[in-house]
Amino acid sequence: MALLSGLLAGRRFVWGRSVIALMLREMATSYGRSPGGYIWAVAEPVAGVALLTVVFSFVMRSPPLGNNFPLFYATGFLPFVYYASLTSKLGQAIRFSRPLLAYPAVSFFDAILSRFLLNTLTNLLVFVIVAGGIIVVYGLNVSLNLPVILEAFSMAGALAFGVGTINCYLFSVAPVWERVWAILNRPMFILSGIFFLIESVPEPFRALLSYNPLVHVIAKMREGFFPTYDARLADPLYVYLVSLVCMFFGMLLLNRYHRMLLNEGA
Repeated sequence: MALLSGLLAGRRFVWGRSVIALMLREMATSYGRSPGGYIWAVAEPVAGVALLTVVFSFVMRSPPLGNNFPLFYATGFLPFVYYASLTSKLGQAIRFSRPLLAYPAVSFFDAILSRFLLNTLTNLLVFVIVAGGIIVVYGLNVSLNLPVILEAFSMAGALAFGVGTINCYLFSVAPVWERVWAILNRPMFILSGIFFLIESVPEPFRALLSYNPLVHVIAKMREGFFPTYDARLADPLYVYLVSLVCMFFGMLLLNRYHRMLLNEGA
């Protein structure tokens, strides 16, 4: 029994070391090549929120919710950027870590998990900096519902992980899918509720938009920032079910064909 416990502990140590090593490698390559690596990670969403604020403040006297344009758009834009960037990052996991996947101690799941953890922590930090900066700069009196905000962030993470695992297979077996995916994400930017509230959309378009899981994520996020907003149409269970289905098929395909993908890319 003691021997079995020692073997399991050793496997966990090796597995954890592999994930941490992959995270450090990506930090060095993705953010460490230039002095402003992490600065750009914050500057890009700030610029996106600022642009949305300037454009829509000319056509509307007040945002659809609350009285601060930057906060309203940040609560929609930041979750979308987290989802969109993570699905692409996870899709490139095997290609990025292919040299290390030749070692028996490193698996395709390690490559996916390390990318998920690093980019989730990075986006969470960016979210805190940008949202907190807006609240401080504008002197907003905001009553935050942290459990709801964390729930929305976990919904976005679960959805990105599920879709990202399928992308990891598709990006490897059909590289053209990476470009197709980038094109498909462009209308999603408009259809995910970043600029509007789902409750304000008339039927039957509201029912059609509700099939988009990101609509539920953004509605739940805004519920955490605006106490007067009741995201009654947000359905976390639906988001998690979509995430689990995508994760199941993505892991199934990768588990079956990852060696073939590695050999083809060698």
